[in-house]
Amino acid sequence: MYGLFAVGFAVGLLVPELSQAQHTRLTDDGTADLVRSLINTPWLFALTILAVNTVKMGLLTIVLPSMVVPFAGIALFAWWAVTTGVTLVPASDIGWVALIPHSVTLIIEFQAYIVLLLGAYLLSRSWIWPGTAGAQTRRSGYARGLRQLGWLALAAAVLLVVGAVYEAFSLRYLVHPLAQWLL
Repeated sequence: MYGLFAVGFAVGLLVPELSQAQHTRLTDDGTADLVRSLINTPWLFALTILAVNTVKMGLLTIVLPSMVVPFAGIALFAWWAVTTGVTLVPASDIGWVALIPHSVTLIIEFQAYIVLLLGAYLLSRSWIWPGTAGAQTRRSGYARGLRQLGWLALAAAVLLVVGAVYEAFSLRYLVHPLAQWLL
């Protein structure tokens, strides 16, 4: 998944119009305004980040699709990783500076998503091939896979909390001093 992000980032560097289109989309849909309005209140910003990462990415992109169609969440996340790579290509010097502390956020959050992807994989595998989970039927394989996904979701939740708090506070307190020092 890191490789897909890197491919997206490279595409964004090579075709800046794609990256600019993503930046325009974030401005038009209100995401950029939301970030600007929350950045001065890091705890609320962290809570918002956690909600987006947990509900939109974890639940709606990875878990629920995999509960309906085996392996669907993995494919959807792969697409998201590429488009996120394109989106995170900085458009300015301050953007490159912000990417320094934000790269830690990227690693923490990607690790959480990879844990969820493992759960989606185990659910899908147990559902399609119940014997891999020690089950006799697809129904019991699905239930065992769902249980494994649930345990992995707890670990992912911890990483998402850490990532959200780090992201909110690093954007609020690290980017400006780092920019003054480097630019």
